[in-house]
Amino acid sequence: MAHKAGYVNIIGNPNVGKSTLMNALVGEKLSIITSKAQTTRHRVLGIVNSEDFQIVFSDTPGIINKPAYKMHEVMNRYVEAAMVDADVILFVIDVKEKADYTETIEKVKSTAIPVIVLLNKIDLSNQTETSALIETWQQHLPAASVLPVSALHGFNVEKVLADILELLPESPAYFPKDELTDKSVRFFVAEIIREKILLNYKQEIPYSVEVAIEEYEEGPKLDRIRAIIYAARESQKAILIGKQGAALKKTGTMARLDIEAFLGKKVFIEISVKVNKDWRDSDLLLRRFGYEA
Repeated sequence: MAHKAGYVNIIGNPNVGKSTLMNALVGEKLSIITSKAQTTRHRVLGIVNSEDFQIVFSDTPGIINKPAYKMHEVMNRYVEAAMVDADVILFVIDVKEKADYTETIEKVKSTAIPVIVLLNKIDLSNQTETSALIETWQQHLPAASVLPVSALHGFNVEKVLADILELLPESPAYFPKDELTDKSVRFFVAEIIREKILLNYKQEIPYSVEVAIEEYEEGPKLDRIRAIIYAARESQKAILIGKQGAALKKTGTMARLDIEAFLGKKVFIEISVKVNKDWRDSDLLLRRFGYEA
């Protein structure tokens, strides 16, 4: 059988479960998963390899209709790029979300790239609602196939993979067959810390901060990591640190346990907090945080 390979780009509104879906498809936790919207900020590649194929999944940020910062503009450019360089597009819909998809539907219609619409979180719906949604989306995008899935429970994930393989072109692999992603260990360590911030803090805090890995020293049995959380205001810094440093210590402990599981070794992690009110509009800092336009 000829070897197949291609890019499969995952698009959709924030909080529709795109990251959960990619992690299920790849079989590894590569993208942040929380109940909060807009958790994915970067374009993360997850690579599935077999003797006969290579699928390069791309998890993009949720589409932000009214960008407030340069960061949002860069995030939207990731989505625009995903609409151009894909071999297959997975358009993920939350079955319970009442959203206006008009703009995205028009963008999808304007491309000749094969599209699979995935009705995610099907475990929260019933058969009547699901059938109606399938019919609605078949009307919206007649050229697309529509498939109900539950990324969280793995329902129809194998079917999605099979459908993708049918659509992929014959091609040699784009990446070495032992690679799982295009991102560095530093990137995933920063994302793990940011995930704990999303879980531990409320309101605007998770959306106003970013994490930078300042130092990473590898050892045979222990890695030493120094990270900085950048906040937009002094008041946010105080909340992040907490009374007598308790909140930051909790975040650090949770992050350390996940990083150790991710790396398969012990780590020593030191986290501090700095304030830079303009980091979301600073080209220099955005590049430092890995936002590449």
